[in-house]
Amino acid sequence: MFRLRREASTRFATIQPEETVLAKKLLMIVGDFVEDYEVMVPFQALQVVGLTVHAVCPGKQAGDSVATAIHDFEGHQTYTEKPGHRFSLNADFDAVSADQYDGLVIPGGRAPEYLRLNEGVLALIRAFAAANKPIAAICHGAQLLAAAGVIGGRTVSAYPACAPEVTLAGARYAEIAINDAIADGNLVTAPAWPAHPAWLAKFIEVLGVRISHG
Repeated sequence: MFRLRREASTRFATIQPEETVLAKKLLMIVGDFVEDYEVMVPFQALQVVGLTVHAVCPGKQAGDSVATAIHDFEGHQTYTEKPGHRFSLNADFDAVSADQYDGLVIPGGRAPEYLRLNEGVLALIRAFAAANKPIAAICHGAQLLAAAGVIGGRTVSAYPACAPEVTLAGARYAEIAINDAIADGNLVTAPAWPAHPAWLAKFIEVLGVRISHG
């Protein structure tokens, strides 16, 4: 089982002045007790490279918030769970549709466990998949992909405890390092938050956004 500690790390990339980043819009589906790192970090990092990110939750509106959970590994057979930050939503779930966005982000944590019971959430995911738009899911986010029935025949990474759900949904579970990610066409997945650098880099590439490293 993984033994991890959260460590602060910084990686810089610059967008050259002569280059233009298209104003692409992303939808992020979250819920109460989404994993703290897996919502906070992508939400901020994707905006850094010029992307618009709208975070929504069923039954909530812009200005509302969700609770987050901090998952960590402290020597037990599974992760521990502690209260995290409040995460503010900036769009209304009932007002969004897949055709308004260029890609979808699905964080992990506890939220996917109950969000997969919401047919509106599953319909949104299916719409993104049917349009072959980029989808990034991490950790327990694969529970939503499996419930939506959009990963048959695909290669998918997820938190290892979700591997049975991935394979039952007809996908190939990718056994990769905890800090690695995998792209299968429009789908970018990873095991957990230590994979953020690899996961976000692959997702940005699939989105067609180019970053110049100075």
